[in-house]
Amino acid sequence: MRVDAILYARAQMGLSLAFHIVFAAAGVALPLLMVIADALWMRTRHPAYRELSERLAKGTGVLFAVGAVSGTVLSFELGLLWPMFMERFGALIGLPFALEGFAFFTEAIFLGIYLYGRGRVSERFHLFAGIMVAVSGAASAFFVTLVNAFMNGPAETVARMMGAGVDSIAPVAAMWSPSWRTQTVHVLLASYEATAFAMAGIHAALLLRDPRRELHRKALAIALAVAAVAALAQPLSGDRSAKHIAVAQPLKLAAAEAHFQTTGAAPLHLGGWPDLDRHRVSGALEIPGGLSFLAFGDTTAPVRGLLEFPRDEWPPVARVHLAFQVMVGAGSTLAALAVLAAALAIRRRRLPDGRKFLLAVVVASPLGFVALEAGWLVTEWGRQPWVVRGLMRTAEAVGPATHGGWPFWTFSLIYLFLGAAV
Repeated sequence: MRVDAILYARAQMGLSLAFHIVFAAAGVALPLLMVIADALWMRTRHPAYRELSERLAKGTGVLFAVGAVSGTVLSFELGLLWPMFMERFGALIGLPFALEGFAFFTEAIFLGIYLYGRGRVSERFHLFAGIMVAVSGAASAFFVTLVNAFMNGPAETVARMMGAGVDSIAPVAAMWSPSWRTQTVHVLLASYEATAFAMAGIHAALLLRDPRRELHRKALAIALAVAAVAALAQPLSGDRSAKHIAVAQPLKLAAAEAHFQTTGAAPLHLGGWPDLDRHRVSGALEIPGGLSFLAFGDTTAPVRGLLEFPRDEWPPVARVHLAFQVMVGAGSTLAALAVLAAALAIRRRRLPDGRKFLLAVVVASPLGFVALEAGWLVTEWGRQPWVVRGLMRTAEAVGPATHGGWPFWTFSLIYLFLGAAV
């Protein structure tokens, strides 16, 4: 029964987060796109920009409502599925969740003003309300990511924070775990990149049908601009993250790269499948010294391997490696597309709208969310078997529930309905 409780708790939490991360990411990025369209409307008075901002406002409202529902479910699941985790660490993660709540309410207030205030308040205040929606949405994601950064933090740092006990900790200190900078930046950039490319794909497809519709041209230009900036900044953020993880979470990096032996000039694997019995990767393209350079900026630097750690602390290596490859592959494809879009725009001094380019945007548009989900899996699978790395295992965090799988199947249906509604 205990095995069933762990299995269903992990499955239910994983399903809930897999849906919520899409709703949340789009909810973070759509307000920015909405504000840009509104600002351009105020500057140019082109009716297409106003129509676009109104459409994006409706989408933001829908995503805000659905995100509120799915986020509320997650808050209940933390207590119902993982009571041992909340009992021990709830006081440490309470402050960022409380601040996320303040950001959520701020977003709700200004979203109401933005949705219903057009024509009733001044244009400048209306735009300010939209900016506050965008800032509050980003702040919500920022504070929630601080909790995840704490759970991924080095055990010795968390233990030092705990000191004489949870009650003795300054709550603010617990928020700033070693990986908060790299993880929050990476999450926010991923949200903007995924949503902007998805929007670009939609309007590129509509332009292929109706090349003269000005709304789709304006929307594509805005989406591509945001997507290109995020896609080109994300590899830099990923490089910083890799260098941090190499020091703070070396086991996760070793699993992501299926790196078994501690060695200098460690190769970077592109593709391949880990062979846990023979301690090697089959079918991979190797870049000599690539992993050493990624981790430490030095092609000869030694990188710790999986065999240096206890076997019972290894994460599911094959799954982490596959998710990491998918994330890097999808992100690299979008970065290349961003470079192409920028080059075409500079050369032609206008929006690239050739049929082949538009088809490429349509085909690549889902890859942002593919990379977002894969990156989340790397983070979560890579931390296993720990719920708080080095201090509490996942098996110790789950509650003694014996109700079987009916909540999992019930919530599966709820999330499928929410996904279809969105």
